[in-house]
Amino acid sequence: MEVRETPIEGLLIIEPKIWRDNRGFFLESYQAERYASAGLPERFVQDNHSCSVRGVLRGLHGQFPRQQGKLVRVIEGEIWDVAVDLRPGSPTYGQHFGLVLSAENFLQFYIPPGFAHGFCVLSERAQLEYKCTDYYCPEDEFVLRWDDPALAIPWPVKDPILSGRDLAGVPLADLEKVLRSRGWSG
Repeated sequence: MEVRETPIEGLLIIEPKIWRDNRGFFLESYQAERYASAGLPERFVQDNHSCSVRGVLRGLHGQFPRQQGKLVRVIEGEIWDVAVDLRPGSPTYGQHFGLVLSAENFLQFYIPPGFAHGFCVLSERAQLEYKCTDYYCPEDEFVLRWDDPALAIPWPVKDPILSGRDLAGVPLADLEKVLRSRGWSG
């Protein structure tokens, strides 16, 4: 497996080793000791599976104070995955990083706690699975507005399909007020 750093500290791209032959392929999508030695958490507590159609944009989601780290991979189709740094005091606070994850490239994206996460679907349909470092906690959830000009995220879809929850996301400036009320020190 190869682990690549991104311009934002803590965000990692993982390229697993793939064994291919005339039958197909095999890969280890997760192996605790190997991933821990690469700097990922030793403990994931929840696995999620999402399926969406072309043009769907989900995000930007996060939790505070009970934050989640995520290890994301696509098992069908293709998405553009993005993370926004919301860690107080981080030199890249408010900056984002995005990449294409697909069933063909097998890349995984590790997003540590302290980030908002979202993705949009580029293929007819996409399924992704992601491991989380903490449990889903609805009372801690927040939605950062996907098209906030302060973030300047170049989403590769026009007129995305959004849930009501994602349509109601708040801009970064308003989110900071909400998070401070929960004890965030940003």
